[in-house]
Amino acid sequence: MKRPFEIWILVLLLALLAINAFYGGVSLMVAPDGSLLGMEPGWLENSPFSDYFIPGLLLLLLNGIFPLLTIYGLITRNRTWFSWLNIYRNRCWGWTFAIYNGLVTNIWIIVQQLMAEYFILQTMIAALGILILIAALIPRVMRFYEM
Repeated sequence: MKRPFEIWILVLLLALLAINAFYGGVSLMVAPDGSLLGMEPGWLENSPFSDYFIPGLLLLLLNGIFPLLTIYGLITRNRTWFSWLNIYRNRCWGWTFAIYNGLVTNIWIIVQQLMAEYFILQTMIAALGILILIAALIPRVMRFYEM
């Protein structure tokens, strides 16, 4: 089966998520006071964190490295790596990880909104997470990753 065009949209969405997370995560780790991103330390008052280093590290891992791993799985259609984390046994793990990415991104934003001040980027990242879920659930994409 020929690779559907919508898969490239999904890959692009995941790449945008990863680029944003690498920029934000590294910036927060380099300047844990949030100054590189214009974030105030007071925004963390309702969170368990005293500075932005740990949130930056989590951002880098969950929304930066994880989407890149997913892109690898989507492009190669590798069926063995990470299959033990795949709850959809009839699909490649890359497709399942795309679903996980959409969910993780939106859970990340919900938790962030509960613990920190609102800023417009949160809305854009939440929309990106929803678009990732929609792109992964397009029937042609789902069929392409069936085993």
